[in-house]
Amino acid sequence: MDRLSAALGRIAPSATLAMSGRVIDLKAQGIDVIGLSAGEPDFDTPDFVKEAAIQAIRDGMTKYTAVDGIAPLKQAIIAKFKRDNGIDYSPKQITVNSGGKHTLFNALVATVDKGDEVIIPAPYWVSYPDIVQFAGGTPVVIMATAAQNYKITPEQLEAAITPKTRWLILNSPSNPTGAAYNAVELEALGQVLLKHEHVMLLTDDMYEHIWYAQSPFATMLQVCPDLYDRTLTMNGASKAYAMTGWRIGYAGGPEWLIKAMGDLQSQSTSNPCSISQYAVLAALNGPQDFLRERNAAFKERRDMVVAMLNDAPGLNCPTPEGAFYVYPDASGVMGKTTPKGKKIETDADLIDYFLDDYRVAAVHGAAFGLSPGFRISYATSAEILKEACTRIQSACAALV
Repeated sequence: MDRLSAALGRIAPSATLAMSGRVIDLKAQGIDVIGLSAGEPDFDTPDFVKEAAIQAIRDGMTKYTAVDGIAPLKQAIIAKFKRDNGIDYSPKQITVNSGGKHTLFNALVATVDKGDEVIIPAPYWVSYPDIVQFAGGTPVVIMATAAQNYKITPEQLEAAITPKTRWLILNSPSNPTGAAYNAVELEALGQVLLKHEHVMLLTDDMYEHIWYAQSPFATMLQVCPDLYDRTLTMNGASKAYAMTGWRIGYAGGPEWLIKAMGDLQSQSTSNPCSISQYAVLAALNGPQDFLRERNAAFKERRDMVVAMLNDAPGLNCPTPEGAFYVYPDASGVMGKTTPKGKKIETDADLIDYFLDDYRVAAVHGAAFGLSPGFRISYATSAEILKEACTRIQSACAALV
């Protein structure tokens, strides 16, 4: 009676959500723990977005909508892609989903069969390989180390492509590292893809507006428009607009793929929340000035966290160019011993040590495909971040 499907056996619970759950449990016990594991902005959803949602409720916009999004929202997404990225789409090329993870799930389940390979640079967002495996495909991981600023090279991409390759997933700025590809780097990767016409590209631009590099943000189709017919450009409202709980992701891509994703959605979730759709409509069409203000605050936090972690014995923390994460290399503390006599053999051991002895929660690097390291989200106040980094410095200094 308790037999589960083979597909479910190919995935594991999200490591980031698991750590967030541990933090919630500790706080419920009255324990002073600092949670830096969740990828969620501490800023509130803008008031004009909230008001749009309230007005939608008052106007009775609470019924079923079109499966993959209301027409006004699709038009707003089309305008956003044109305004911010210089990409032209029609309404039949736009899909609206219940968060970016849902967009990714629809795309991969609709296109990946057993034996298909999906190239994923590591460190990667924890959901990428699991969804590929759920769909029956095989993740092909390319390691991008701290020495190469957590970015893959054209040579690595070329070596990873086989006749079985179905997709490359490219996330910039990256969760978990904050690494961001500039236009020159994207163009070099694009030239590789142009040689392999059977490979599709899923570009995850969820952190587009959380960007610190001096060069402007670029997505692949801006620099390699010849990839248009085999690229799915994914984005959403969760991060930039602080709307994680509203659960709206969206994408633009080839009409055949968007239709297939819609067919799948029609038999799974059906339409995304109607109220959330009207809220995101307001977010995309409304004032955007607050994005720069919040971005500046994130940059200040980044600079402080990077500096403090690089002062922690044994850690090496590269400076990210976007998103709100850092990913310190922890090679320098592997093999050391805690004051309680426990040897740090893996980055999971290190994270347990931080949590158990110093009450700071991060996520171990193995969850993202590259060890030894860990991810910290600095989407919280500077005061809390300073205290957390001080605790991490003390924890590393206490190792022998």
